[in-house]
Amino acid sequence: MAADLHCHTRMSDGAVSIDELVMLAKMKGIGTIAVTDHDTFAGATRAKIFGDRHGVEVIPGIEISAYDNARGRKVHILGYDCESPDRLEGLCKRIGESRKRAANIMMQKVMRLYPVPAEMVLRRAQGCTNIYKQHIMHALIDAGYTTEMFGSVFHKLFSPRGGLAYCAIEYPDVHDVIRQIHGAGGVAVMAHPGQYDGHDLMLELAERGEIDGIEVWRPLHREEDVPQYIALARLRGLLMTGGSDFHGMYTSHSCALAAFTAPDEQLEALKKKSRRIKSGG
Repeated sequence: MAADLHCHTRMSDGAVSIDELVMLAKMKGIGTIAVTDHDTFAGATRAKIFGDRHGVEVIPGIEISAYDNARGRKVHILGYDCESPDRLEGLCKRIGESRKRAANIMMQKVMRLYPVPAEMVLRRAQGCTNIYKQHIMHALIDAGYTTEMFGSVFHKLFSPRGGLAYCAIEYPDVHDVIRQIHGAGGVAVMAHPGQYDGHDLMLELAERGEIDGIEVWRPLHREEDVPQYIALARLRGLLMTGGSDFHGMYTSHSCALAAFTAPDEQLEALKKKSRRIKSGG
């Protein structure tokens, strides 16, 4: 059965609740999903319990925001099935505080341009661990200032290159993030290497044996890049994962749950790697 190993919920910047995600997976006949919210495990336990109840296997995960200091670029690292997720609490808290500071600054800048009450944004962020740009945009849609989540208004406000409300977030070093995922007994996979111009970092992490896998099958990867990722993974003995990066309506690219998945043999390889880590092997 299909395995979508990259899904988000309202606990971070997804548009659907944990329960809705699990039920959507069941309705679509998806056997396995991984809940990989940004910088939080808050929904992972509930998702696993709810999934067990409804016949959907849920792998607890996380997508940690990091920074490649050598190249000056953002990068995301997926952490799967951490044995001791509490060991990542300090890291997640620091990222969350940085995100919160940036969100407050962005909200203030947006409200100077568009008189939207903060309560409208907070209402859209209800139940979330933080405030994301999507919540601000949803409030602007509610107020009638735009009809698009990721249209011209979004780029006018939040483009890293001159966005009127943009505020950078401080992220931890990618090498430290990977070490901490391993320290928590988790499997570390580089997310979407085709995004953020991450090819050089991917090669470095693979050659140094820092990562356990590469996210190969996902939206926005160029067709010609996928064979390169597969070849590198085979050369270095890395896992190959896949997923839709599902966010519901809170995404700039329309992608349905399980539009991209991991093959059965790679799902089993991920589980085997997780068991080996937990047994100290």
